[in-house]
Amino acid sequence: MKPELRKKWLMRAGIAVALAGLGYFLWSALKPSGLPDGIIGGNGRIEAVEIDVSAKAPGRIRDIVVDEGQKVTAGQVVAHMDVEVLKAQQAEAQAQFAQAVNMIETAQSQVAQRQSERAAALATVRQREAELQATRKRLVRSETLAREGATAVQERDDDAASVEGAAAAVEAARAQLAAVDAAVATARSQVISAGANVDAARATIERIQADIRDSDLRAPRAGRVQYRVAQPGEVVAGGGRLLNLVDLTDVYMTFFVPETVAGRVDIGSEVRIVLDAAPDYPIPARVSFVADVAQFTPKTVETQSERQKLMFRVKARIDPALLRRNIARVKTGLPGVAYLRIDPKVRWPDSLAVRPLP
Repeated sequence: MKPELRKKWLMRAGIAVALAGLGYFLWSALKPSGLPDGIIGGNGRIEAVEIDVSAKAPGRIRDIVVDEGQKVTAGQVVAHMDVEVLKAQQAEAQAQFAQAVNMIETAQSQVAQRQSERAAALATVRQREAELQATRKRLVRSETLAREGATAVQERDDDAASVEGAAAAVEAARAQLAAVDAAVATARSQVISAGANVDAARATIERIQADIRDSDLRAPRAGRVQYRVAQPGEVVAGGGRLLNLVDLTDVYMTFFVPETVAGRVDIGSEVRIVLDAAPDYPIPARVSFVADVAQFTPKTVETQSERQKLMFRVKARIDPALLRRNIARVKTGLPGVAYLRIDPKVRWPDSLAVRPLP
C-alpha cells in the first residue's frame, strides 16, 4: 500500500475512533447511573399525532388564514376554498326546485280536470244506459202489438234498431269513461313524479349547501400548524392536502424492547422519558401500546442468540394534562431515551425522579 493511501486510512480510522469515543461519552453522561434491575431503556424520538387538513372536493384555494407555527382550536376555520362554481350550481338547483314545485301544481290541476271529465263521462254512461232501457221496453211493446196485428211490423223493426243503437251508445260511453279513468291515473302519476322531482331538487340544494359549508376548511382537533402543503390560488384535487397539524396534547415516544422483556410489559406501565435536550428533567409517561408482532426478525430463527434479536415496538404516551400545562415547551422530533419499569415493585432511581420544570 502506498504511504499516502495508508496515511489517509489511518486518519479515517482515527476520526472514527474519536467519534465513537465521543458518542460513548455523551451516552454515558446522559444515561442514569445505577439503573436497577426491573428498569430497561430504549432510544426513541418524541412524536405527536399529525392531522392533515384536506379539501373534500377538487377546487381552487381562495385563502389560508393561519401561518406555520400558529396554534389552532378544534373547529377553527383555517382555509377557504373558492365557491363560485358551487354558488352557480346552487342557483341552478334552486331554479329547478321552483320549476318542480310549479309542475306539481300543474299536475294537480290536470288531475282535477280529468276527474271532472270522468264525472261527465260517468253521467253520459248512465244516460245511455237509461236510453237503452227505454228502447228495450218500447221494443217489447212493439213486438206484442205486432203479433196482435195492432201495429205495423216496420215499427217493431225500427224499435229493434233503436235498441241496437242504444246498446252501442252505452258501450261507447263506457269506453269513454275508461279512457278518462286512464287519463286520471296518468295525471296522478304526474303528480307523484313532480313530487319526486321536488325532493330531488331539494336534495341537490342541500348537497350543494353542504359542499359550500365544507369549503370552509376547519381544524378537526386542536393543535399547531406544522407546515403548509399548498398555497392560495393553487388548484387541488379531491382529498388534496393544504395544511399539516400536530396535536401537542397527544405526544408519545416509540422505542423497542427485546422479546425477553416484551411479555412483561403491560399497558399502563410507568415510563420515564429523558430527552437529550433536557437530561435533568425526566418526563413521566405510560405505555399505551405494545406490538403483537416482532420487529427486526431474522429470516430464519435457529439459535438462541438469533431469537434474542427479536424486538417489539412499544409506545409511551405522555400525560395530556402535563402537556397542556407546558404546551409552549412541547417540541416534536427531539431524541432521547425511554426508561421502562417492568417491575412495579422497583423504586425509580433519583436520577429518574420527576421534578418540576423551571
